[in-house]
Amino acid sequence: MSFIGNVIWLIFGGLIGFLTWVIAGLLWCLTIIGIPFGIQCFKIARLVLWPFGKEVESGNFGAGGLIGNIIWLILFGWELAISHLIIGLIFCLTIIGIPFGLQHFKFAQLSLIPFGAEIH
Repeated sequence: MSFIGNVIWLIFGGLIGFLTWVIAGLLWCLTIIGIPFGIQCFKIARLVLWPFGKEVESGNFGAGGLIGNIIWLILFGWELAISHLIIGLIFCLTIIGIPFGLQHFKFAQLSLIPFGAEIH
């Protein structure tokens, strides 16, 4: 079931989301200060490309990860999380959309605090 969900996801917007995150990551990596944020964008891009069958696990992030998460959260993490929550709720209004809404809830978790999170 996850393969079919991933193919449908890829066709109806997953590829566009993936490319958007990759471009954002490349732009962040243009500066030395932005490289850690670019790496997190690449992590999110990997999940956005093929989300079904993967889990996000918030892990141990240490002092550097804590500072990175605070900066991420203040700059744009909360907006990304709220937008994914809203999109997920809209998808969950229909029975067919529930699996896709659950994926957006997964994105909301990762986009809120990406430093230290692992994708399994």
